[in-house]
Amino acid sequence: VTERLDGGLARHALTVRAEPPLVAAERSTPALLAAMALALAGGLVLNLMPCVLPLLSVKALGLVQHASGQLRGHGLAYTTGVLVSFALVAGALIALRAAGQQIGWGFQLQSPLFVTLLAYVLFVLALSLSGVVVLGGRLAGAGQTLAGRAGHTGSFFTGALATVAATPCTAPFMGAAVGWALTQPWTSALLVFEALGLGLALPYLLLTLAPAWRRALPRPGPWMVHLERLLAFPLYATVAWLVWVVSQQAGPAGVAAALGGLVAIAFAAWLYQASRGARPRWRRVATAAGLALAFGAVGAAALDPRVDERGPAVAAREAGWEPYSPARLAELRAAGTPVFVNVTAAWCITCLVNERVALRTAAVTGAFARKGVVTLKADWTTRDPDITRVLGSFGRSGVPLYLLYPPGSAGEPALLPQILSERIVLDATEKI
Repeated sequence: VTERLDGGLARHALTVRAEPPLVAAERSTPALLAAMALALAGGLVLNLMPCVLPLLSVKALGLVQHASGQLRGHGLAYTTGVLVSFALVAGALIALRAAGQQIGWGFQLQSPLFVTLLAYVLFVLALSLSGVVVLGGRLAGAGQTLAGRAGHTGSFFTGALATVAATPCTAPFMGAAVGWALTQPWTSALLVFEALGLGLALPYLLLTLAPAWRRALPRPGPWMVHLERLLAFPLYATVAWLVWVVSQQAGPAGVAAALGGLVAIAFAAWLYQASRGARPRWRRVATAAGLALAFGAVGAAALDPRVDERGPAVAAREAGWEPYSPARLAELRAAGTPVFVNVTAAWCITCLVNERVALRTAAVTGAFARKGVVTLKADWTTRDPDITRVLGSFGRSGVPLYLLYPPGSAGEPALLPQILSERIVLDATEKI
């Protein structure tokens, strides 16, 4: 610092020490713990989602085939697979958002290629459960090829597969926790995601650690084979749903590529199984042909990854919903019109269930009509920075999000729960 004294200059060296904001740190710790608790609860609920439940059921029933001394190792390997996978998802989310990308939970499902590859993985698992192809380990290590191995490796990759299968789902408590995490430093965000993963892994981990819980499982027998066959059908249904998601993203060309790939994979699996008792030479030929078909299926999925931009808008209008845009929302708000915004995605199971049971009923449609509510559908099936900004402005990182704007141009919207019922929507509509 330089100052003038009696016509001369005097210089002073000063040291300024900034103390860390202790009060802010103290306030952030309870928020972090609350977010981790919500994430843990959300992870527990994820186990009940239709993409995850068949995997968990098969894995849990496989416990009866292991000796008691091996169970803890399998539980820890499964949990490690889940936690490592959630750390990778969190790292990708944090890095891409730091680079300026407008993404959120489930961002990988906005790629038709990823959705198709996920359908292929679940299809191979379903074929294994159906007995078409034996990948090894069966109930003890159900999953894709790696997850199908017996031993701790199979348990680890089953945990990884459960994480991938859980990404289309948003459980209660989870949206607020993940949305908060992505606004925090990377250490806090990682802790929240790991709490979510721990919730997903906890039921199976407890089964392997608590002998009293394991005694509740039925004894092994021929019934397990029939159950194994039965559990294949929810996975086939999931594959069919994923192909429908591809149709919303990439149109008929994407569906044709996905279906062709599924046929190629089915033939490759049959060829692999049929050659197991053949001579080594023919077994090598069959293996090479099967690998060529599998790689051809992946190549077909990646051949034309372009997204059909017209699909979401056309679907919205056909269902009586207008496609969302910031300009359209601003226009309606300026006119004082009440607006309901449905932020959704074709790959979001929770969103689809909510639409079926709460948003498309005659009672809700009639209530919207009586109140003059205009319905906007913000389709996040493919990447849309405008919709991502809407999610972020309400502290969310993924779908679903439901906003009900009252009449007038100044009122704040009512934020509806992520799990809807017809009564919740009707009560909110009556209040505007």
